Amino acid sequence: MQIAIIGAGNVGTALGSGWSKEGHQIIYGVRKPEDEKARALQNAQPKSKVLPTRDAAREANIVVLCTPWAGTEGAIRDCGDLSGKVVIDATNPLKADLTLDRGYSTSGAEQVAEWAKGAQVFKAMNQIGAGFMDHPNFSSGMKPAMFVAGNGDQKQTVLQLVGQLGFEAIDAGGLDKARLLEPLAMLWIHLALVQGLGPNFAFGLLRS
Repeated sequence: MQIAIIGAGNVGTALGSGWSKEGHQIIYGVRKPEDEKARALQNAQPKSKVLPTRDAAREANIVVLCTPWAGTEGAIRDCGDLSGKVVIDATNPLKADLTLDRGYSTSGAEQVAEWAKGAQVFKAMNQIGAGFMDHPNFSSGMKPAMFVAGNGDQKQTVLQLVGQLGFEAIDAGGLDKARLLEPLAMLWIHLALVQGLGPNFAFGLLRS
């Protein structure tokens, strides 16, 4: 499967690395594919491609948004027409003070769906730090949970992709349930950065 990663920061490169290990073709979409950072990425992940954002989105079956929230609308615009594409929104709508820009009456993912007209949008891979997005290994031996919200006939594909990264992929319902998943990510950020737990933890789901 061809997967376009829009954004080549810590989240994007972790997801690209993880899916590349599973045999997927990774195409990084960046604004300046000729600059030093893009060349370094190409050297670090030689099996991947690094292309202008629009070209990456055009080639891929799956488009994964890994941009800072402030740049997400522009990144979607740079992608061009996303009609018929599967879009995985891994962003969190954070303001500069690390509080949520959206509340329980809407979500960043629903806004993404408005910007990416005609795409099937799913919220996933926003509930853990970048350091554990690529085949996480915890001493408990448990797989961390990763909730997926979204509508459409490609949800099983998204759940499978999340599972391939080493998570227990859990269907959380329609895209409106991103209103719950983004505050869940905010809880992770609060515990890690404010409460002092650090980034080396994940949420799990226990069953009796």
